[in-house]
Formats: sequence, structure tokens, C-alpha cells
Amino acid sequence: MEIQHIILDDAKAEHRELAIWRSGEINEVRLSDTEYKVYHRLELSAHNHTALFHYGIVEALNQLPFISESGHGLDSWDEAFLPAALLPKMEEILQKCMEEIEPGSISKVMLGWHEEPVAVAYWRLVSSDEVRRFMQELMRFAREAAAAGHDLEWIL
Repeated sequence: MEIQHIILDDAKAEHRELAIWRSGEINEVRLSDTEYKVYHRLELSAHNHTALFHYGIVEALNQLPFISESGHGLDSWDEAFLPAALLPKMEEILQKCMEEIEPGSISKVMLGWHEEPVAVAYWRLVSSDEVRRFMQELMRFAREAAAAGHDLEWIL
């Protein structure tokens, strides 16, 4: 059986419509607010969504006690909250993860596959430089949220 290999291209609408295509957001919120309010938002591109899992960043962040409905902490297809008091620790974890990512590399990451009606494997090219830039932005975002006493809501 021959398997067709598709490298996802976020510029193609037909790729963005695939169930395997995932993006997210990280919102600055206050768990103590009586009504849900997003103070600031950091978009999580499909590239960086893949990178967070590929480089083990989500796994490393799960050392922290995220609050989630599923009880699984930070996980795909879920939302999870991290209180402001834990954001400095989150930044330490992100910094350590970033130091382990070799600059200037491209990884080919398999996102999934199916065999019917035609065998197809879906891939994404992940740039270490792009994810490192995103992690720096995320650390800045977390510092600002912590300074304001705000919590983070992760929607993956």
C-alpha cells in the first residue's frame, strides 16, 4: 500500500479544514472575576501548537498544577488555567525547554494518518527558530500577566 504524504500548509484553506489541523490561544484572565473577561490574548498558531507537543513543552509544563475540567492538566482539545502565582515557575520551565531546542533546525513532525479511503500521512514542518521566538513572547506575556495579578487560560 502506498501512503500519500501531505505536509500541512496553513495558507491552504483545505488544510485548515482538516481535523488534524490545530491552533489555540492563551488568554490573560482572572479566575476571581464574577464574569469571564479576557484582558489580553496570545494566539497560538498551528505551527507553535505542534511545536509545544513535539518538543515536550506541554509535558514539561504539566509539572505545574493546571486546573482543567478533564483533570488532565494542560492537554490538547481542552482548556486549562494556571494561577498567577505559578507564572514565574512556568517561565522557568519554558526557559529550560527553550535552552534545549537547537536553533536553526527544521523538524518533520507526523500529526496523524488514515488508511481509508486512501492511505494518507499528515505532517508539519516545525522551525525551532519560530518556536523559540514564540516562547520568548509567551514568557513576556506571562511576566506581564503575573505583574497584573492575572491568571492564564490555555485553550489547546
